[in-house]
Amino acid sequence: MSNSKAEKNVGWLIVLTLVAVSIGGIVELFPLVFEQHKTAAIAGLKPYEALDLEGRDIYIREGCHVCHTQMVRTLRSDTARYGPYSVAGEDVYEHPFLWGSKRTGPDLSRVGGRYSDDWHNIHLMDPRSVVPVSNMPAYPWLFENTLSGKDTAKKMSALRKIGVPYTDEQIAAAEAAVAGRTEAEALVSYLQTLGLDRRPVAGSTAGGGR
Repeated sequence: MSNSKAEKNVGWLIVLTLVAVSIGGIVELFPLVFEQHKTAAIAGLKPYEALDLEGRDIYIREGCHVCHTQMVRTLRSDTARYGPYSVAGEDVYEHPFLWGSKRTGPDLSRVGGRYSDDWHNIHLMDPRSVVPVSNMPAYPWLFENTLSGKDTAKKMSALRKIGVPYTDEQIAAAEAAVAGRTEAEALVSYLQTLGLDRRPVAGSTAGGGR
């Protein structure tokens, strides 16, 4: 069939477009089936603790992932600022993963341990007090809302069913580890894990959040 006939026939155009997209998807994804070492968990990778898991959910709920990616690209400018580039093996326990495609603020893949808990708390309460040019909104309600932990064990059990290696002991202790903690505590705890126990963080000059 010539291009002109396909372009004039909507039905054929749809079919041929789907075929082309399918072939492209297979070429990109199918090889990973035979190269599982590229998507296996890296050495030392651990699933999130109960409080960190709740903090990650808050991070998603508040839309933090919209402005802050968690994927260091292979570009030299990225690795110089943020540290080693991201690899698939870092995120095998991430559901959903938060790589993203846009940065309004800096990438947070390696932010764990770079700032104190106090810095993060101040940043969440009043971002411009630590980063004057920040356009990030304040999140004062995180310091008022407390967590019950009643659903944390269920979340961990569900994640275990899809491959996250939580133990019975971790699941049993989840509610007690979370109950009564503020949402700010959980979010900061999560942020402090990013990059830790994943890949060594090279020295860089990453700036504060925006």
